[in-house]
Amino acid sequence: MVLLTTKIKLLPNMEQFKQLEDTMNSFNRACNRISKISFENKTYSKIKIQKICYYDVREEFKLPAQLVIRAIAKVAETYKINKKTFHEFRLDGAVIYDERILSFKGIECASISTMYGRINIPMQISSYHKGILEGKRIRGQADLILVDGTFYLLLVVEFPNDAPIKTEDVIGLDLGIVNIATDSDGKAFSGAKINNLRKRYARIRAKLQAKQTKSAKRLLKKRRRKEQRMAKDINHCISKQIVDKAVRHSSAIALENLNGIAKKKQKSETVIKSQRSKLSKWSFYQLQQFIKYKAEQRGVTVFFVDPQYTSQTCSCCGYVAKENRKTQAKFECVSCGYVAHADYNASLNIREKGYCQLAERRSA
Repeated sequence: MVLLTTKIKLLPNMEQFKQLEDTMNSFNRACNRISKISFENKTYSKIKIQKICYYDVREEFKLPAQLVIRAIAKVAETYKINKKTFHEFRLDGAVIYDERILSFKGIECASISTMYGRINIPMQISSYHKGILEGKRIRGQADLILVDGTFYLLLVVEFPNDAPIKTEDVIGLDLGIVNIATDSDGKAFSGAKINNLRKRYARIRAKLQAKQTKSAKRLLKKRRRKEQRMAKDINHCISKQIVDKAVRHSSAIALENLNGIAKKKQKSETVIKSQRSKLSKWSFYQLQQFIKYKAEQRGVTVFFVDPQYTSQTCSCCGYVAKENRKTQAKFECVSCGYVAHADYNASLNIREKGYCQLAERRSA
């Protein structure tokens, strides 16, 4: 079973918008009050916090009982991560709903509990959302969020996995800056377009930041979200193509385990400032997660392998040396003379490590 989060736009009228906004503000003020009580009493357990402040918070903020419970749970969850500092919540932070205070009438209307009672709000459902929601189970909690003056529901939907495919091959995938991804069949997904756009956006950001006006700050926020949407769309397209290929060829997918890669690169004296910027901005982790969940849905196995020396190792003879990597694009083995595109050579090494994991799994 795969869990997917989908973002549904709500279409409240003016009165309903005000009711949702008031509820959101009260919910997060309640979170701040609960957080203060929890921190002062050094009490971080959901049940213990509830015993201390449930009735007082409900009376003070006029919230329905279950919204108070969800506010307590939200605070308790954040203190699981860090108990050393006081946690403060933005007034427009997400409101956490569960099945007691959120239900659906078909797939086009949501019944949402507010501090003014239940309200029925139409949802904007596209053909994409219909394909996701129809016949699927909406699981657990849902978040009500406010983005640029628009309310959305973040719903978690259960998807059944396809039957696992019989793996006959492995596709290795190397991630990089010039080419966002290169697979072991030689297919490269160029990053030239996105890098040029990022350079242009960086120049625009610099001009807006220099102005330091309110309107400039608003534009900066809009542009940041535009860049995020663009990167997300590209990652979706790349991941879909890779998983489709894996299904067609009955292949597993081998990816580099890139945990902490940005920090490692930033510490390296050989990485210039522009490269550090690109490494920190591109969503490699997001791309890998898209590949992972799409693969799980289609029954494709994904292996995460150690990326160490994949760019310095000759995929032909196995000789490892920094000198093998002549330039960003060119790989030439100083031992056997093998020449290839550097990203393609790295993808072959990643594929080989994927084969090793596949063999281990079969022998287990």
